[in-house]
Amino acid sequence: MNYRELGKTGIKVGEIALGCEGFNGKSVSEAGAMFALAFDSGVNCMDLYSPNPDLQRLVGGAIRSRRKDFVLQSHLCTAWKNGQYMATRNLDEVRSSFELSLRNLGTDYLDVGMIHYVDSVALWKRIAEGGIADYALKLKRDGIILTVGLSSHNPEVALMAVESGLIDVLMFSINPCYDLLPAGEDCNDLWADESYEKPLFNIEPLRERLYETCQRRGVGIDVMKVFGGGDLLTENSPAGRALTPVQCIHYALTRPAVACVMSGVHSAYELQASLAYETASESERDYAEVFASFPKISWKGHCMYCGHCAPCPKGIDVATVTKFLNLARAQGNVPETVREHYASLTAHGGDCIACGACEKRCPFGVSAVKNMAAAKEVFGY
Repeated sequence: MNYRELGKTGIKVGEIALGCEGFNGKSVSEAGAMFALAFDSGVNCMDLYSPNPDLQRLVGGAIRSRRKDFVLQSHLCTAWKNGQYMATRNLDEVRSSFELSLRNLGTDYLDVGMIHYVDSVALWKRIAEGGIADYALKLKRDGIILTVGLSSHNPEVALMAVESGLIDVLMFSINPCYDLLPAGEDCNDLWADESYEKPLFNIEPLRERLYETCQRRGVGIDVMKVFGGGDLLTENSPAGRALTPVQCIHYALTRPAVACVMSGVHSAYELQASLAYETASESERDYAEVFASFPKISWKGHCMYCGHCAPCPKGIDVATVTKFLNLARAQGNVPETVREHYASLTAHGGDCIACGACEKRCPFGVSAVKNMAAAKEVFGY
């Protein structure tokens, strides 16, 4: 594993790090096998945005014996309510959820305390001026978080945060498709057909300025959505062809200030595909050919499994149900493991009341209600 400095924090992280998406719903033994592979391969960093107490305890247990050597990045401004994830900007909720997360993780500090999901200028101003940034900085002064970070998909907001001097680390969505498009407060614009009506070449100037500003000011970047929720690795890729994990990772790691990519893997096999980057040849890493072949692109309607559809009034984990539905569709049948995982959910596609609340929150315009009906048809309930 190659290690990089996370900006000017003094923290060194392996180029390949862990996202938490794939650990949701895993048993202790399943998660243990993935962590063992990660540790044996030199992985020393994880992002844990989820406030799910079961997942927090699972991660805490896995890293406890090596806590001093492990870089744990977890998020402020998330909360667990009625069995569902939600983003919150209520300072009292932010405090109580953060304190609970430390207890669940079995640790008294975070290496990176990440202010969660700030995509609008108005929200950034609220964070910066409304008490949340002050709370994060106090935690830093008290040694409860070692560095302050912020996660965003919007380069305009991210640049404001970086230039404010309030953050040490930026968690940003970087891949060969996102980087073609201008800033915006609605993530859905990244997949709108009209965004790709004209040929797009090279990186969008504001994004380039963001990365270069981070490099200049010593703000480290760790990357989310390097695979675009997995779609870049399939025939759904906006490049009109499947990219490889190595190509996606190499593109992200060649941006200024980037220290690592958070690989949101769901299995040891997927993790190994990311770890293969460390031994890949230059020809395997090269993404220039893919850039040259980009057609007009639209990701509208593709579920990224981001979880912003939550909370569901019936308690359905819409993103996970959709994931299992897509896995079944891709296989042409329902694999037994997928059927078992679907059965273990506390609510299923058939419980959907078609209220449409999830669709209103979806950044990508996914027809979630239709997906729930399809899941009921495929799985039988």
